[in-house]
Amino acid sequence: MTAVFGYYLELAGRSLRRHVVLTALMIATIGFGVGASMTTLTVLHVLSRDPIPGKSHELYYVQLDPRKAGGAAPDEEPESQLTRADAEALLRAGRADRQAMMVGGNAAVEPVTEGAASSALPASMVDARWTSADLFAMFEVPFAAGGGWTAEDDARAARVVVITRALAEKLFGAVAVTGRTVRVNGIAMRIVGVIDRWSVSPHFYDLTVGAYGIDEQLFAPFSTSRALQFGRSGDMNCWAYASDLEAVGAPCTWIQLWVELGSQPRAAAYHDFLVQYSEDERKAGRFERPPNVRLRDVTAWLDHKQIVPDEVHLQIAIAFGFLAVCLINTVGLLLTKFLRRSAEIGVRRALGASRRSIFLQLLVEAGMIGVAGGVLGLGLAWLGLWAVRHQPTSYAELARLDLPMLAATVALAVASSLCAGLLPAWRGCHLPPAIQLKSQ
Repeated sequence: MTAVFGYYLELAGRSLRRHVVLTALMIATIGFGVGASMTTLTVLHVLSRDPIPGKSHELYYVQLDPRKAGGAAPDEEPESQLTRADAEALLRAGRADRQAMMVGGNAAVEPVTEGAASSALPASMVDARWTSADLFAMFEVPFAAGGGWTAEDDARAARVVVITRALAEKLFGAVAVTGRTVRVNGIAMRIVGVIDRWSVSPHFYDLTVGAYGIDEQLFAPFSTSRALQFGRSGDMNCWAYASDLEAVGAPCTWIQLWVELGSQPRAAAYHDFLVQYSEDERKAGRFERPPNVRLRDVTAWLDHKQIVPDEVHLQIAIAFGFLAVCLINTVGLLLTKFLRRSAEIGVRRALGASRRSIFLQLLVEAGMIGVAGGVLGLGLAWLGLWAVRHQPTSYAELARLDLPMLAATVALAVASSLCAGLLPAWRGCHLPPAIQLKSQ
């Protein structure tokens, strides 16, 4: 079988070399179609990948509905965030394996030089996250030095922070900086941990600040951020007046709560707990609507929010339409090429070659064109992704080929050329040998 396949490869190589211009045209047609398709597919691949593999089905996003009853539909989606009162109550209840309430923020950060009252560098504005202690274990955050703070630090609003490796190197020129002090919005806070290189994309745990391109460099206890009145970022929805929109009793949703539940029974039990919590709050007069809760894992939450931009889906449709046009053109070129070889095929048939062997030989030739087209397509896809990375979009920097997409590019090129070669190969192997010999 190997010898036969090698013979087919030799015949295909001779044929392709005899018609260099036609061969180059088919390779270019396949390459451009595959390159355009794989550029858009790679963008979709990086935008829709699992941001936390291995735990995405253990982490759940909590939604309740504390709004007024007026105009409520039976199956209306609840609020996408929680009030501060509900988030803190659920956190205190501790009914999940782990739980973390959080909100986005920003801060001016500057180092404190040992033995000096002033900072060595001017303050830098960074994205921050005000959260609770369990976040680091829940999201499997790697540490280069130290670790996260404790639940006791949350309870007493301790002035502690966790910073990233990049921020530590910028402020101090080193990573081992636990125990040192930084000023956050002018307040001295102690560094308890330095996060190693870590980022999640999409930014699943808080989509209100954006799904891509988020670079949070500082983490501090939520309780501390409120005590010190640090600024926050993200959406807020209020349905009544309040003098302080961030107060515990304010009728505003602006906080995210994630819980870790290690099994489906645990998730079902926590869902029942949320229903009972909502019912208790309704009886107490805080909630006006019947229990309306959602508990979605990471994958379901991202699907619900439809985070992949519509423009990406449109680009994929256009690219695959272009690939279809390229394949149709390749079918015509292969058909022309194979029919021009009718005399050669007739001789082989007269010498005893079966239709099956002729069909396989012509398919091998189409496959060789696909491999060459795949190599060209890889180059064009790389060029296309380079162009995407220079666009003013939040996900631009993510557009890079990885090993699975490299393999997929070649596979798509070979599969496309084989599909394009089916009809020409079938027509070629059904040419009547007698007629072809007489005509020659």
